[in-house]
Amino acid sequence: MVTCKNLKELPQIIGNLFSLPMLDLSRYKSIESLRRTISLLQHLTQLWLLGCENLKELPQSIGNLSSLSMLYLFGCNSIESLPITISQLQHLTELQLATCENLKELSQIIGNFSSLPMLDLSRYKSIESLPTMIG
Repeated sequence: MVTCKNLKELPQIIGNLFSLPMLDLSRYKSIESLRRTISLLQHLTQLWLLGCENLKELPQSIGNLSSLSMLYLFGCNSIESLPITISQLQHLTELQLATCENLKELSQIIGNFSSLPMLDLSRYKSIESLPTMIG
């Protein structure tokens, strides 16, 4: 396993790993952004971003990950909102947002997940409102 503790963004070549089923970037505290080319990972079912404290946002292209079923964002303290395209993730069954302390809003798009059995909103400090479909 290669460890790049000072990695700030994914390399452009990440899009060439189109058959990759799981991407675990957990504990890469210095990562600030994911490239739009992540959307080329059409077989990606799990994306782990636990403890990515400096990750500022998810790319709008994340909605193109048609196979994504699990998205883990524990401790992504710099994320303030989720992209609207997250509602395009038709196979998403688990969304973990625990300890995303600066997440201020959950866009109305989260309410579009009628079949989302696992949505972890524990330990929020900054959340200002929930979509009407949840509350």
